[in-house]
Amino acid sequence: MAGGESAFEQTYSFSPLPAKSFSFQEDKNTLTLLMKWSMLGRLSAQTYSFDSNFHPYSCETFCFFKDPQVIASLRNMEAGLCMPLGMPVESVSTNLVPCTKISMELFDPVYSCGILRPSGHVVKCFHDVYPDYDELRQMLQEEDSEHYYVVGRMEREEFLFRLFKHLCLGGELCQYEDTIDPYISTTKKIYKDLISVQKNPETKKISVVSTVLKVCAYDESGQCFPGTREEEQTFAYLIVDPVKRNVTLLYHIYGVGKMTL
Repeated sequence: MAGGESAFEQTYSFSPLPAKSFSFQEDKNTLTLLMKWSMLGRLSAQTYSFDSNFHPYSCETFCFFKDPQVIASLRNMEAGLCMPLGMPVESVSTNLVPCTKISMELFDPVYSCGILRPSGHVVKCFHDVYPDYDELRQMLQEEDSEHYYVVGRMEREEFLFRLFKHLCLGGELCQYEDTIDPYISTTKKIYKDLISVQKNPETKKISVVSTVLKVCAYDESGQCFPGTREEEQTFAYLIVDPVKRNVTLLYHIYGVGKMTL
């Protein structure tokens, strides 16, 4: 489905599930890394139930940000305050994000292309703007990098890769890792928490059943969620489990994260 601003038709009702939590939100090692990457307190995951069948082609009428229960529960952390969205949401930009991966094999090429040393340490490199730069961030951000497509064009669109990229780039005061392992392990933990899979009883093949949507909401003044201005590290995804009729909102607002657990 092509991205675009979609008109609303209220066809779903949502209920927050405050008791639903994820292991990455409670794991001390993960929280310590998010604090180091300046994302602690700014990366949030909240789950809701909904009352109708969901299909990927119906995502434009999902109306998540129009639901009063959702509006009341959302927290705009950009100003460090817990407060619902101010004005009514008028439209939402929605993009279907590929989500098919059930292993970390997507990242195998990164280990053998020169981005990493045999020890797993990230190779440093010169940059005109950033004094402390490395080949991993260059591969993630700069299309003219010789390593940009070591992970293929289609694979870069996958939710798994997007999540990895978000964690690697971090928040405003991110302290970057010297090795790739913390990024890989944290990506795996969060991805496994958020994505639902099922096994085909005949073929025994495991596949992803979740649908992932990248979303951005607008009110009469412009962009209102997540954040009020465009920033690569300000993002929001809806991860829909059509079997359980649950949807998780994963969002991050770029800035300075909490410095204590």
